[in-house]
Amino acid sequence: MPIENSEDAKRAFAISPLDGRYAGRLQHLSAYFSEFALMRARVQIELHFLKALDSTGLFPGLNQAERQKIEFYLSHFSKDDYRRIKEIEQKLNHDVKSCEVFLRQSLELRNPNMIHFGLTSEDVNNLAYSLLFREYLHNEQLPLLEKLLRQLLEFVKKWKDVPFPARTHGQMASPTTAGKELAVYLNRLFRVYKDLKGFRFPAKLNGATGNFSAFKAAFTDYDWLTFSRNFLQELGFEANLVTTQIEDHDGWARYLNLTKLLDNIVLDLDRDMWLYLTLGYFLLEADPGAVGSSTMPHKVNPINFENSEGNLQVALALLNGITDKLGNSRLQRDLSDSTVTRNIGVALAHGHLALMETLRGLSRLQVNRAYCLSELKRHPELLAEPIQTILRREGVEDPYNLLKEMTRGRTISEDDLQKFIEGLPVREEVKQELLALDVTTYVGDAPRICQLVIEEAEKAL
Repeated sequence: MPIENSEDAKRAFAISPLDGRYAGRLQHLSAYFSEFALMRARVQIELHFLKALDSTGLFPGLNQAERQKIEFYLSHFSKDDYRRIKEIEQKLNHDVKSCEVFLRQSLELRNPNMIHFGLTSEDVNNLAYSLLFREYLHNEQLPLLEKLLRQLLEFVKKWKDVPFPARTHGQMASPTTAGKELAVYLNRLFRVYKDLKGFRFPAKLNGATGNFSAFKAAFTDYDWLTFSRNFLQELGFEANLVTTQIEDHDGWARYLNLTKLLDNIVLDLDRDMWLYLTLGYFLLEADPGAVGSSTMPHKVNPINFENSEGNLQVALALLNGITDKLGNSRLQRDLSDSTVTRNIGVALAHGHLALMETLRGLSRLQVNRAYCLSELKRHPELLAEPIQTILRREGVEDPYNLLKEMTRGRTISEDDLQKFIEGLPVREEVKQELLALDVTTYVGDAPRICQLVIEEAEKAL
């Protein structure tokens, strides 16, 4: 097969890596973010509106054959249908009007004027985009996030008691457990998951400047405001009844801000995993067929976390620009919001790819138990915190500075610490209490905290 006609060739010459290098992994997202998907959604919204309009009794009722055609196109939108719309658009230079003309030709209604009755293009567009964003959220984004949560949950359960060196400001700090370190991310991501799962997209259907003017001109006594509210709620949207020509997009911005929060947390996780791998606290299982360097055969690179980080930075840059723009439109509207909205899928796809990469990295992750224990044992000065706290309890004068003088900026051994304790002016039983402290078990309530997170996550997932 000539390369010019192959799928590989299309990917090789794609401008975006989403459609090129990563097309095989992201192709399914075209069901939500492609021009085809948008046209399909517009047609579906027009058809849902047509059915709702028929239920008002304001027009002679649709017959059985007409209803069957409506149901057919609600569930069957083909590439040929898309091509027909694009052919119409070549003449009209208007995408939504082209959908209307396509439906006039395809449905062959006795009263074709019911199609797009009283609507402005933004009534269709805001609903079509919200429909696609909602489908992506529930069909793709939440299930992928659930996979990430379940992977972290497995680690928290497995490693909740495994002693683990902690770092603050990059320096050795009071020990924790490997499970507790990941429980923090599980807890943070779980909060975003709950917000995303309960999110409802707002939408509008109220005519050219948001006042139902054309509707009321045609049927003065009909309650179009209630009709709109009911129609939007039946489609599963939150009705926004007070708008200009466009829905204000604040709801889209709220959704994208939740996605930004999700992306930022995963970015934080990626960077921490990279650093912990650098420190040797975690290890990656080597892929037998992979290569870590063109010259250094020993390397096992944290490439998945690095790929995720890069894609998240692209996603966040786009989301920041998009959310800043979405809330601004001149007077009733300008078309710059349409251009920006078409790129929302690009931002979401980069974030989606990033989560897939993070999951790949986590699937190879192992805690380096032996090294973590040896690292802690090399730093007995970490017991300065509990020692000075117990001495406070015993009423010893200024125990913080006492421990500071001995440990800050110095390398001390277990013998040094033992001699220090034996020379303290405290009761013998207190000395024995201090001598019994073990840096590898000084993890506080970390396992119990893990269990709290485990129970909440298991209940929801």
